[in-house]
Amino acid sequence: MNLKGKTAIRTGATSGIGYAIAETLAKNDCNVVINGFADLKEIANIVGYLSSLGQGKAVHCDSDLTKIEDIQNLIQFTRENFGGVDILVNNAGMQHVAPIEDFSVEQWDKLIALDLSACFHMIRLCLPFMKAKKWGRIINIASAHGLVASVNKVGYVTAKHGLVGMTKVVGLETARENITCNAICPGWVLTPLVEKQIEERAQKQKISVEQASQDLLIEKQPSGAFVKPESIGEMVLFLTTEAASQITGAALSIDGGWVAQ
Repeated sequence: MNLKGKTAIRTGATSGIGYAIAETLAKNDCNVVINGFADLKEIANIVGYLSSLGQGKAVHCDSDLTKIEDIQNLIQFTRENFGGVDILVNNAGMQHVAPIEDFSVEQWDKLIALDLSACFHMIRLCLPFMKAKKWGRIINIASAHGLVASVNKVGYVTAKHGLVGMTKVVGLETARENITCNAICPGWVLTPLVEKQIEERAQKQKISVEQASQDLLIEKQPSGAFVKPESIGEMVLFLTTEAASQITGAALSIDGGWVAQ
């Protein structure tokens, strides 16, 4: 697949899944606009590395996606640098774990704003560019938790279920526009977010990080192995191809059998 001349925005792209997606698209000559938090030196290294992978250009825009004005600035930044958006990958997200009666209102509002509302705003602002070009790919990184629930994750499960629903609506609304919208639903991926959960579990249960990691997998993921971020990057790439042009409004699992149970 060659994406030369196309421009992609990936939110949350300085680590984990988002970074792997940015890397995969950059290798296929796509211009990439990354958004995510890191120190200036690390961001410069990431941008330089991504720009070296293919014939596209990589740039970074520092935006707080819980703020509508920052989202608007990100879209304007992309327009000024590349003229528009062809591929949108909504990946930025956060997690907070607590029983619902202890789930703070502040954490709820922040999580919904980043994991769900930001995706809505990104999609509505990017669609005019895609419609003008009569081509577009919207890929929402949801979760197995967009299809099934777990205890103590009311914010994340609610947001990801909402994102799967949003994906279906956008897929239907753009079905005749040569634009597709799909959700990828990963199971456990060894990202910084999941590593933090494993460390907290190990401390709480007074067990090793290795044991906590295996316990986490055994509970949910029949394969007993983490999904690789690079595999999700390749899945995103496939969804940009002509072979995937009739896949839209879908929630695609990559979870080692999690939701098959």
